[in-house]
Amino acid sequence: MDNQQLFNIVVSVAGFLAIYLINSLTRTIQKLEDKVGDLPHVYVAKDDYRSDIAEVKSILKQIFDKLDGKADKA
Repeated sequence: MDNQQLFNIVVSVAGFLAIYLINSLTRTIQKLEDKVGDLPHVYVAKDDYRSDIAEVKSILKQIFDKLDGKADKA
């Protein structure tokens, strides 16, 4: 086997490995893009969240006050 044939074999194997690596990276990137695409696109604003939590706390306070009133009667 002369040097030219050896060089051709080495280049062919290196090319195959490079194509395999690029294909693997492309599939991995596609999977990540699909996962990112599944994330929600609309988020709750901080002010909206705070007002909703304040409303829930207010309702819970009313419930606890009623429960405390019931406990005092017993």
